[in-house]
Amino acid sequence: MFSKMLIANRGEIAVRIIRTCKKLGIQTVAVYSEADADSLHVKWADEAYLIGKPRVSESYLNIEKIIEVAKKTKAEAIHPGYGLLSENPAFARRCEEEGIVFIGPSADVIAKMGSKIESRKTMAEAGVPIVPGISFPLNDADEAIKTAETIGYPIMLKASAGGGGIGMQVVKNEEELRKAFEGNQKRAASFFGDGAMYLEKYIENPRHIEIQLLADHHGHCIYLWERECSIQRRHQKVVEEAPSPFLDEQTRRKMGETAIRAAKHIGYTNAGTIEFLVDEQKNFYFLEMNTRLQVEHPVTEEITGLDLVEEQLRIAAGERLRYTQDEIQQDGHAIEVRIYAEDPKTFFPSPGKITLFQAPEGENIRNETAVTSGMTVTPFYDPMIAKLITKGQTRQEAMTRMLQALEHYQIEGIKTNIPMLKEVVSHPAFQAGQTTTNFVELHLHKATTK
Repeated sequence: MFSKMLIANRGEIAVRIIRTCKKLGIQTVAVYSEADADSLHVKWADEAYLIGKPRVSESYLNIEKIIEVAKKTKAEAIHPGYGLLSENPAFARRCEEEGIVFIGPSADVIAKMGSKIESRKTMAEAGVPIVPGISFPLNDADEAIKTAETIGYPIMLKASAGGGGIGMQVVKNEEELRKAFEGNQKRAASFFGDGAMYLEKYIENPRHIEIQLLADHHGHCIYLWERECSIQRRHQKVVEEAPSPFLDEQTRRKMGETAIRAAKHIGYTNAGTIEFLVDEQKNFYFLEMNTRLQVEHPVTEEITGLDLVEEQLRIAAGERLRYTQDEIQQDGHAIEVRIYAEDPKTFFPSPGKITLFQAPEGENIRNETAVTSGMTVTPFYDPMIAKLITKGQTRQEAMTRMLQALEHYQIEGIKTNIPMLKEVVSHPAFQAGQTTTNFVELHLHKATTK
């Protein structure tokens, strides 16, 4: 096992990783921007180094500066967390070149799965069902319109690079497609440095269900069941749960086995997730692969009893998986909500000073955060400030506990999406497990969807 590790991230995920490192006796090195000088991850780490100004391009995305700190502190490994550099093949390759262990798959695998177009081709080769569409980049709006005629509307226009819903839009006809193409292409190029666009058939009322994988360097791969992440706004997840209230055992196992086949086909190692769209008939289609730890990993930890960060570190250190597939059992039901510093009606960020932060506590209530009373939420980073996870022996018990916990959450000084989260979890459609990706548009008050 490693003796010292650098965490190339910030916020709650950096704190989460430090917690596991402390448990394993691993010394931690934090990096931070000027805006994060008083952050919890800086205080919790054994060492901390300033790497730049507040903007991520001048700090958390500065590969050479992070590598410099790792070498200076003699860190043997780097954990990228999620977001930022976690799926950047250039960063993984620099770690490899410097003899620093990157906690994740190889740079080549990250590159292959980072392009949605290339990953579609790869999954098709592996015999994984993919959404009907194309697997080549479009040159312009005219080519997009001609191609759409062969697929049929409605169409999902998507950016090949990146994620988070950026560059993605549903279009219902030729006029909408022509209007959307140029704007989304520019947006994708601005955010990801790659404006490549492609088309997929839009699946009506789908579920977003993903399979969590662990794969070691000795040819072993297992799946840790599924998470349903269908409740989204602007294509970004808001509520996640495990297991899915929609799947039957046969479909669940078939999806898990398909995900393993996909991972083995590309030589995947470490923790990763295969995301699927699932239609009303329980047909499932490959959506994308996340070559990193995900925001919603705690719900899987809650129902399996595993520490996914610990498993990541053990795999990266060359250890064999400690469990067989038959040993991975589900215990109860877990739900996670993401708490954002944002206006619950418009979804616009709400930066400012948190005058009071008091998270609920109790049995089967878990909080993941890096903020405290008196801290300031800056406009420089993603506005997610905390995650709340509840567990129950049944889904109803987990939902009831979640609503009670949300009632006791106290955050003052900024606006948050807690009112929206209460509305989602208490809604009859959510209570009944009717959690399709258009849930927000269908069921929440009109002001929320503007």
